[in-house]
Amino acid sequence: MPVVLIGVNINSKPNFMPLAWVSIVEHKPPTILISSSQSHYTNAGIKENNCFSVNTPSEDMIIPTDYCGLKSGKDIDKSKIFNVFYGDLKNAPMIIDAPLCLECKLLKTIDLEQGHDIFIGEIINAYSEDKYLTNGIPDLNKMNTFLFSMNDNNYWKIGEHIGRAWSIGKKYED
Repeated sequence: MPVVLIGVNINSKPNFMPLAWVSIVEHKPPTILISSSQSHYTNAGIKENNCFSVNTPSEDMIIPTDYCGLKSGKDIDKSKIFNVFYGDLKNAPMIIDAPLCLECKLLKTIDLEQGHDIFIGEIINAYSEDKYLTNGIPDLNKMNTFLFSMNDNNYWKIGEHIGRAWSIGKKYED
């Protein structure tokens, strides 16, 4: 699963939490879903501010990214871990060094009675430097992102291209 850092202001300070349960929901409007344990401090900030950011860290950010998951914002101040900036939503801090940052307005919260919240957010802005884009689109190889494997609790680099979606399957024959 891709690793992202969810950003939200809590008590007027930036807080970040790594998360791997993230998915695109709709194209128009661009909508994203994140799922987070209700025990996480970040959830309260999302509910309070009705917004959040989704920051895609690069491999060289792995140590502070993992640290943010080892420590709760309830116990430590995470506001100095990353250099931040804000877009239109003043309570959705984004990480300057992250290759891709999404600024999201909360549309809906679903309380799963098993202990998780699902947050659905409209992506109102996306931020990335040109060096991470190919033809204006984020390029995973240039971003040098990483994955989380839940079954063994390890991080993995993204490998090489193996085929084009909705195309390579045309080679299948019954």
